[in-house]
Amino acid sequence: MPKIIDHDQRRREIVEVAKQLIIEGGFEAATMRSIVAAAGYANGALKRYFPSKDSIIAATFQSVLAEMNERSGEQRPEPEDAEAALRHYVEAALPLDQYRIDSARILLALWEHSVANEELAELYREHLRTWRAQLAERIAAARGKGEPPDAPAVTALAGEVIGVSIGANVTCLMFPDGALIPEYRAYVDRLLRHIAD
Repeated sequence: MPKIIDHDQRRREIVEVAKQLIIEGGFEAATMRSIVAAAGYANGALKRYFPSKDSIIAATFQSVLAEMNERSGEQRPEPEDAEAALRHYVEAALPLDQYRIDSARILLALWEHSVANEELAELYREHLRTWRAQLAERIAAARGKGEPPDAPAVTALAGEVIGVSIGANVTCLMFPDGALIPEYRAYVDRLLRHIAD
């Protein structure tokens, strides 16, 4: 009886290998040859799942963004606790543990690559639009002033949080031991005090 191969599982495994190579050696380390070797496949087997490095990179980018979105929805506080919901959502995007520090390393490599790849750039722009909209909803709810999510004060705060989150993800690459985690947690505390004003 022929062996049944789960092709979706194989694609996920290849993406995980690409992520690990990027974490360890940056974007340049994730060549087709190194991915094949690390995944333990024959040379031509990779093309069955991904026709090019760009297709692997696109799948890796989508995987990291999906994981970020999933983490921001995990263990969400009760809807009536708007401040806790905002804290959870903001913290999900900050490098507050090794997993998120590693994810930041992958995203930074992929952001750089997306400058020359319009498909990846649009994928990330869509992620940013969704992130901003969801963040603005949570900020408006936490402020409790009856403002719509597109109110200037709310959108300004959403922009600030996104800017700080991206900056923190870049900066953490220079401190992969997590030395800046207390600073990021203190930022969230200050943000929530400011929002409550």
